[in-house]
Amino acid sequence: MTIENATKLIEANEIAFLHADVCLGSPESYSLDEKRQICENIDATNAAIDAAMRADFEALPDFAKARLMNMLAAPGTPERDWWERILLDFDSIPDAPPATE
Repeated sequence: MTIENATKLIEANEIAFLHADVCLGSPESYSLDEKRQICENIDATNAAIDAAMRADFEALPDFAKARLMNMLAAPGTPERDWWERILLDFDSIPDAPPATE
């Protein structure tokens, strides 16, 4: 991902959260559909940033992935589980096999 693309993703995310902040300040001024759209925009921009980080991570050689993961999970940083969930897309892995009927 280029710096330009990262900047666009971050700006879109900040705008989505700004809209949410404005809505929280005056919720009666927004319809239910407008509130739903604000929430969907936040989800979409968060997902786009996660996907971009994941794509950049996947493009690294294996040794660099391991070093980066160890650096991100060093003492005093967010938990390794969070980084694995984002960069390795652990949220997409089901906890159990699908139920059979």
